[in-house]
Amino acid sequence: MIERTTGGQIRLRPRDDTLHVSQNRTVFATERDGQITNGADHGLFVHETRVLSRYGYRINGEPLFPVALSNIESHSWLGYYIALPPGIRVGPPDQGSGQMRQETEQTLELRVARFVGDGVHEDIDLTNYADQPTAFTFEIEIDADFADVVETKRPRQQHGQCKRSWSDEDNELTFDYRAEHHYENQSERGTARLHRGITICFTGSTTAPRERDRAIVFDIELKPGESWHTCVEMRVLIDGQWLEPFYRCRAFHGTHNQRDERRRLFLNEATTFASPESETLTPVVIQALERARRDLLGLRLYDLDTDERAWTMAAGLPIYLALYGRDTLTASWEAALLGSDLMRGTLAELAQWQGTEVNDWRDEEPGKMLHEAHTGPLETLNYNPRRRYYGSITTSGFYGVVVSELWHWTGKLDLVRPYLAPALKALNWLDRYADLDGDGFYEYLTRSVQGVKHQAWKDSPDAIVDEEGRQVAPPIASCEEQAFAYLAKLQLSELLWWMDEKDAARRFFHQASEFKKRFNDAFWMEDEGFFALGLTEHKRQIKAITSNPGHCLATAIVDQSLVLKTVSRLIADDLFSGWGIRTLSSLNAAFNPYSYHRGSVWPVEHGSFVLGFMRYGLHQHVELLCRAQFEAAALFDFYRLPELFSGHRRDDAHPFPAYYPFACAPQAWSASAVFCFVQAMTGLYPYAPLNLLLVDPHMPEWLPDLTMRNLKVGDAKVTIRFYRKPDGTSDYDILDLRGRLHVVRQPSPWSLTADFAERLQDALMSFIK
Repeated sequence: MIERTTGGQIRLRPRDDTLHVSQNRTVFATERDGQITNGADHGLFVHETRVLSRYGYRINGEPLFPVALSNIESHSWLGYYIALPPGIRVGPPDQGSGQMRQETEQTLELRVARFVGDGVHEDIDLTNYADQPTAFTFEIEIDADFADVVETKRPRQQHGQCKRSWSDEDNELTFDYRAEHHYENQSERGTARLHRGITICFTGSTTAPRERDRAIVFDIELKPGESWHTCVEMRVLIDGQWLEPFYRCRAFHGTHNQRDERRRLFLNEATTFASPESETLTPVVIQALERARRDLLGLRLYDLDTDERAWTMAAGLPIYLALYGRDTLTASWEAALLGSDLMRGTLAELAQWQGTEVNDWRDEEPGKMLHEAHTGPLETLNYNPRRRYYGSITTSGFYGVVVSELWHWTGKLDLVRPYLAPALKALNWLDRYADLDGDGFYEYLTRSVQGVKHQAWKDSPDAIVDEEGRQVAPPIASCEEQAFAYLAKLQLSELLWWMDEKDAARRFFHQASEFKKRFNDAFWMEDEGFFALGLTEHKRQIKAITSNPGHCLATAIVDQSLVLKTVSRLIADDLFSGWGIRTLSSLNAAFNPYSYHRGSVWPVEHGSFVLGFMRYGLHQHVELLCRAQFEAAALFDFYRLPELFSGHRRDDAHPFPAYYPFACAPQAWSASAVFCFVQAMTGLYPYAPLNLLLVDPHMPEWLPDLTMRNLKVGDAKVTIRFYRKPDGTSDYDILDLRGRLHVVRQPSPWSLTADFAERLQDALMSFIK
């Protein structure tokens, strides 16, 4: 049992020097004072382009004092600033116990309400709370550099021409940036052009603005109690298309634009979670679940909406604000408990990017699924292949898994049919192109001069090491990629059977069965009681002890006789830190608790792991991982699990893990993982084709009561309460059911702990309910 440490004053905040306001492909990233004055990570970024590199407020050339700054939602923000009103008479400084500052007794307040929605809208209000009149200049410093998000930290590659102009007639400041690049690479040649810009318009003010020294200046006079207002409207030009603000003056008073309505629609229809307050971890769980619902919505890429109920998301804020194939597939699958919207939107969007040709520079081949698609200047100008890049083996294998999961949750053949052909093409790519040496396993190897070196789950350049900590060079057949391909073939064989494609179904089922046998023979390390990380070009096992085999458990490619050994090795002290399972054993010479993939802890993996443990009826192990992850969430700001955190041992000397300094938060697949945790503890799995929902709750002491409202399976909606009884067993009550649905208590078919009598008793009791 892990000692619980969720109280006290521990609070971990990512990127402590930065505030983010974001929506769609726009991020307003500022210093902690809400302004942009310096720093590589700061600016107004639209389509991965820094369209503003400086933005700050001054009174008579001096900064104001920020007193309260906070997001309201992910796309809205409010800031209060104060200053001593210029020109007023003040008494001597307070020498008493209060030591009051003069700005708080004679106050000029600046209030900024900021709204991001492609463009940006700001309401700026200045109020004189002093007992004397004041006159001053209010300045907004503004500049732009149109750097790619990567170029803010590295030497600049693209050099265009930026024109700055001010219009007294329209009260508008405009930056217009144009660049071009003559490129020739392995597969393509030509000239790419970039045209981006921003227009900042000042309206609603009783004072006319003017430009002075790269700042917009207002001359303002305020009597005691008097206020002054202006609106700042920012319109952004992206290659011929103007992106307009979705918000107007006083937007906090109520908004009704299309995106607000789509947000409300999702939050109203998606599954919600509730539990009685207690002295346990319950409040943390409920708040983490609600934060995750809103974070996934906050990462929504509205420009890729299929319709109002089918959408996909960016991978993470602030550096992965683009479409990533495997990230979106993983997040939409792990968050299926909320509804099918994310799977539908993700499958539809990725199908449009599926590879059609052999293009070595982009690592593209016919049928291969997308790794990433960016819209920044360097990608648009073809300085790199990431405008459309295919350097991942994971997306192609996992696409079919998500298609089958959409089928399990909805039971609608017409809904999944359009995605079956892309899934089959992706599997054909695996068989035709990814088996590089014809041994029946799937390897990765980049062909691009700018390609990703490692193209499996762990894709950082130094991620793959052997048992001695030495780097291993591709081609590599990693264990989890074999598992994903196995599961895709197994589950698609079922879907094909339902679609009356019996011959294809038999073929895929046979291939999966044979593949499973060969995998266990080739990857099992008897001396370690564990699976190898992968196979080298020469078929040598990569014997490093890593988290990767946990995904093999989740897919059931592991032979049943090896399951308990694999699980025991996963939770041994060198892998399990107390907060989660490390990506690499702490006993490996290459272990580094801060490394991206050589010792850190990734929440997304744990979503897969706990579903694997649930599959085999290992409920104590499910609780172990879920509790560790929720206790970690309790330490982070907003109960939000970040992209990753350090792999330090949880003990008295390390009462909390260290933050990976560049982790995204929110991160789509970290947000989605929390829904897998409650799915595993409740033993919940849908089979909508038969109007069936299987449950097998094992509620821990720290989460004795949990209600899921509005859970959708097929055309039915159900509200279920899961609870722990005084004798330590768990049960459930159906509180509301609309539509046809059979809720049956039944352990997983692969369970190692449930016997026939238990299964029969559970089934009979389900019918009594």
